[in-house]
Amino acid sequence: MKLQQRMNRRALTLGALAVSGALALTACGSDDTGSTTGGSGGATTGAASSIKCDDAKGQLLADGSSAQKNAIDAWVKEFSTACGVQINYKGGGSGAGVTAFTQGTVAFAGSDSALKPEEVTASKAVCTGGQAIDLPMVGGPIAVGYNVPGVDNLVLDATTIAKIFDSKITNWNDAAIKALNPDATLPDLKIQAFHRSDESGTTDNFTKYLIAATPDNWKYEGGKAWQAKGGQSASGSSGVAAQVKQTSGAISYMELSYAKDGIAAASLDTGAAAPVEATVDNATKAIAAAQVVGTGSDLALKLDYATKAEGAYPITLVTYEIVCDKGNKADTLPATKAFLTYIASEDGQKLLTEAGYAPIPAEIIAKVRTTIAGLS
Repeated sequence: MKLQQRMNRRALTLGALAVSGALALTACGSDDTGSTTGGSGGATTGAASSIKCDDAKGQLLADGSSAQKNAIDAWVKEFSTACGVQINYKGGGSGAGVTAFTQGTVAFAGSDSALKPEEVTASKAVCTGGQAIDLPMVGGPIAVGYNVPGVDNLVLDATTIAKIFDSKITNWNDAAIKALNPDATLPDLKIQAFHRSDESGTTDNFTKYLIAATPDNWKYEGGKAWQAKGGQSASGSSGVAAQVKQTSGAISYMELSYAKDGIAAASLDTGAAAPVEATVDNATKAIAAAQVVGTGSDLALKLDYATKAEGAYPITLVTYEIVCDKGNKADTLPATKAFLTYIASEDGQKLLTEAGYAPIPAEIIAKVRTTIAGLS
């Protein structure tokens, strides 16, 4: 009898482990392919149970920011399970997303930079009677990810980062890096700096930080396209992360959720009392000070990249969902509106922290919800 009881307990334990393993595998996905998720629309639990599907149906095509792709994947899984809508988010980069939107090939786009005036003008051709607007939806730190053997806690400042990515500091035992890390054993190792090859809002925000924090050492105009000379390139956040992971001496910039599995994130000497780590909470402190500078329904934000506030991580980005305020296509409007309503909801924003992102501050996300309710 006791033997049988032990066998039963062992079977239950193995079963629990199998379920846990299956769930873990389900949660892991590739960042290099489009996010295509479908669902049966049956009963669900957790966040999905509070999702209002309304008249959502069919399929949505979207493209844009690869920085928010891990967040989009988590949202799509919940929404598709609840509503049975298939969403394909390509994640080809902010530039590709805005282009696809202004060409009318996607229902919405993601961009880590607010729309430029010429992009708003171009959008009027596809937003009948309206125009594209910026809806801030995802926040988070841009990590300066590195792979330096034996160095687990690295401190850098804006000047040193600028010189590294401008090919003016080329070795990890450079005197400038040593001065910031007196207790670290820095190897005599060549720096391999990687930047984005595609047009990227992450690049735009990263270089805005350098322009604001160390203008004497970063003379480039900035923007989605990389401008500095030298270095190596890769496509997408997943692309640069893969290169850093496999290259000894590598460094790049990427959304925090990609800085894992062999990639460490540098802390920043901003001039505050202590170096600031790249964490969700520290990014939230910086984003909370953002100002809405968009007009009308547009909610574009202005971030303070040169902040020296205690615990505020300055290299942050806010990803906007780009959508028509009026003139959305009738066949995709219900699903687009329902999906955006969910991701802006309290449950949707809660998923961001779990995925390594920063929720949008309460006052701003409240305005986003009101704007989404009025989409037509």
